[in-house]
Amino acid sequence: MALHLVGETIDKTRSHYLAETGKLLQLMRGIYVDAGDDVDQVVMAHAVRIARYLYPRAYLSAASAVLLGPTRDGRLYLSGSRVQRTRIRGLEIVQNRAPDRPSVASAVVADSLGEFPVSASAPRQRLLEAFRQRSEHAASIDAGMREAIAARLIEEYGDARGAADAIWALAKENDWYKEGEGAEKYLLRRPSAGEPPRNEAAFALQVAWHKLLIGQLSHDGFEWRWTNTAREPKLPPLVRQITPGRLPPFIVSLLPEGWLEHVLKEADERTVLREGKRYMSNITISERSEELEALPADSLSTRLAAFAGNGEFTGTYAGPGRGAFEQDFEQRLARLYQSADTPRLSGVQIKAPMHLGVDGILAPATAAPFTHILKPAGTSGFEALPVVEWIGLGLARAVGFETPDHALVPMPGDLPPALLVERFDIRNQDGDARLIAMEDMCSVLGLGPEDKYTGTIERIARALRPLSTDPENDLRTLVQRALFAWLIADGDMHLKNMALLKITQEGEENFQSVRMAPVYDTVTTRVFPNLAHDRMALKLNGKDERLRRADFVALATLAGLRAGDANEDIDRMLERLSAALDALAVPRIALAIAQTAETAEQTLALCRERLGAFS
Repeated sequence: MALHLVGETIDKTRSHYLAETGKLLQLMRGIYVDAGDDVDQVVMAHAVRIARYLYPRAYLSAASAVLLGPTRDGRLYLSGSRVQRTRIRGLEIVQNRAPDRPSVASAVVADSLGEFPVSASAPRQRLLEAFRQRSEHAASIDAGMREAIAARLIEEYGDARGAADAIWALAKENDWYKEGEGAEKYLLRRPSAGEPPRNEAAFALQVAWHKLLIGQLSHDGFEWRWTNTAREPKLPPLVRQITPGRLPPFIVSLLPEGWLEHVLKEADERTVLREGKRYMSNITISERSEELEALPADSLSTRLAAFAGNGEFTGTYAGPGRGAFEQDFEQRLARLYQSADTPRLSGVQIKAPMHLGVDGILAPATAAPFTHILKPAGTSGFEALPVVEWIGLGLARAVGFETPDHALVPMPGDLPPALLVERFDIRNQDGDARLIAMEDMCSVLGLGPEDKYTGTIERIARALRPLSTDPENDLRTLVQRALFAWLIADGDMHLKNMALLKITQEGEENFQSVRMAPVYDTVTTRVFPNLAHDRMALKLNGKDERLRRADFVALATLAGLRAGDANEDIDRMLERLSAALDALAVPRIALAIAQTAETAEQTLALCRERLGAFS
């Protein structure tokens, strides 16, 4: 189990050579591990050394100053000259800005490479850090740590008053007056006569993943708090609270948006989470843990391929349709969500959670495993949206991307066909013991859904390399994904339409596989009303329009890939897409309606035009 740091344990030339020959795996600039090692284990075992290498002027603070290492959920807390966070596989280095005159002490840490000195917050500094307001560092210091620090200070300064005076001296030097007040009250506290009154608006939600409890999400009437469940066998940390007081990004990524948010008429995220139970990524949430056990487990018992042919669903549709009195289809679909047992879906597009049974009956997944997603046609010029997405997925598969199985579904009441997509984030057979989760790029980058159009492809690449278990291939996939979006005029490839698929087994402390998820939600947006000049959702090489080969090669080289490989991948994409456009046969039910047939033809023509103009 070896870690290699350029300039410390290996020189730059040799590290580059060994990485090129496949003997070393690069995690970040200057940081390598042996290709055959358990990368996550190497990273966690050398977390402090890695942090010192990346940030030599920072010091261990908060919980990490107590532990002289990362916390159980894989976070290492530093204080230094800047505010930033760095993720390397299961390790997250969280750095905040240090005060002007910190009290820092020297410590010694040892790993497989030997002992080395580090700087860490001294006890006085640690207690002040525990009382910082809305601070992730403060939240890392639990009640036991706080009590131990206070006891240590009282022992050093003789009594609580002496310790409080010493704390105040440091607090004044750094203008940490509120922190000093909090620490003083804590040191001089008196036993309470009884339990304080409880805010009846406070509640706690149990969160399970594949029916395994992973944590508690609580709200005290003012802010959120996430607490990981201490359990055996262990599980890798899936949910992380990045901003104290706010919902963890992974939980936010599961919540309804757009149409469904409007249908549910839920005023805030507190109500959303208390009234729903089932979510994507095999997550279930309830105030009572016994309810979680009773919910159906999402698992594929029947594959869509068994009931599909020529791009069309051949089973029996038993979902919402138009009523006898032409009741609006959306209203009938909305009725499904009146049940708390109906899975909640994110994304602004209208969707319905469905279950495909062994008899080929496709019905709402209210009380059954959620196996497939139904995307009905839109209105006001978006009636052909399912057909256009079917084309996008078909082309994506033809050029070499992994895509979920999909088919167009004939709908009742003369409705345009809907798109049915098979879930790829659930178990696919009885006895499958994998633990699977999908985390979209908004969550990966710690952003909310409202920021899904911010950022750049380069930012995704920087985040992807240290997290992926096969970074070279995933980065190539990312570059290809961006090129494909440009060639088919997909202006909606935002941060929620790209994701990581994480897989592990119970008892593992780290994810065994973290890879780019299959392509989903890929649509030629320029064929729809008011979108004729739609640009790329995320910038690439500083541009979202008039992209050329050189832009994608620049992206690849910035991501650490070879320009020659990038050019070969581009040539292969162009060749395959050209063949796919000639071979693609639009399903009969899409051609039976004049409007969808016309839009399908426009889509293919636009793709051919973009392909021909690319240079």
